[in-house]
Amino acid sequence: MPDFLTAGGILAEMITPAVLISASGTMVLSTSNRLGRVVDRIRVLAEAAEQLPDDSDTEEIVEKRVQIAEQVVWLSIRLGLLQTAIITFYVAIGLLVSSSVTVGLSASMNGQMSWIPVGFGLIGAVALLFGSVTLVREARMSVWSTRHELEHIRKVVDRKTRVRQAQNEKPEGGQGETGT
Repeated sequence: MPDFLTAGGILAEMITPAVLISASGTMVLSTSNRLGRVVDRIRVLAEAAEQLPDDSDTEEIVEKRVQIAEQVVWLSIRLGLLQTAIITFYVAIGLLVSSSVTVGLSASMNGQMSWIPVGFGLIGAVALLFGSVTLVREARMSVWSTRHELEHIRKVVDRKTRVRQAQNEKPEGGQGETGT
């Protein structure tokens, strides 16, 4: 007759990695969303690049080309980081599930080879940590890239504001005014 307290203890130990598995799943979902946003941003930049005139060398067009090129570089790096993170989270899930399964296998062998589930669990937790650190790097890069893009937008707004002000100014001394 099986010892149900021991069986319950074994099941509890097998379920323990589930908390980390759940955390890994949440990180996969978050990373997938971030990955989708980067892909969407790349498509927007590709469309903007296609719409730029080929034969124009105005300051505004040149700046826009440079800004798009810089954004593409940063988005490429972010894409690589997100790919690394999501793969790492999937590996973490596999290791943590392996840890759970090997707890049961180790228990069926009277605790022999109990280091196997511990090893899987530790490596899975380290993978989860590595994926999280990778996401921190990607988030910092995202903020830097956004700030750089905002600086470009400020320049464009300043330039367009100066042009409008120059167009709206009247010549001094009434010159050019038509009177009745």
